[in-house]
Amino acid sequence: MRRLDDLTRDYRVAFLHYLPRHEEAALTRGYELGRSAVAEGLSILELARIHHEVFLEVLRDTPAAELPEVATAASEFFLEVLATYDMAQRGFLGTR
Repeated sequence: MRRLDDLTRDYRVAFLHYLPRHEEAALTRGYELGRSAVAEGLSILELARIHHEVFLEVLRDTPAAELPEVATAASEFFLEVLATYDMAQRGFLGTR
């Protein structure tokens, strides 16, 4: 359970860093988090739950006018986190 707590904390930090400026460094950190999650054997469902939890926290403090931008940023960040899962699945299935 500790590793999920650590991943949630690290995910939150990286996502909050990405939101204001959409910097490549924060996306890279998201990719690294996804890669670590795969290496540690965490399921994609656990990662989706973490993303949802952090995203909901952010939405609670987001003004209505900023919701579309925040939702787009959340999608961009989550896709970067999931990139390693996608590569692993394609490798396993032998697809491109």
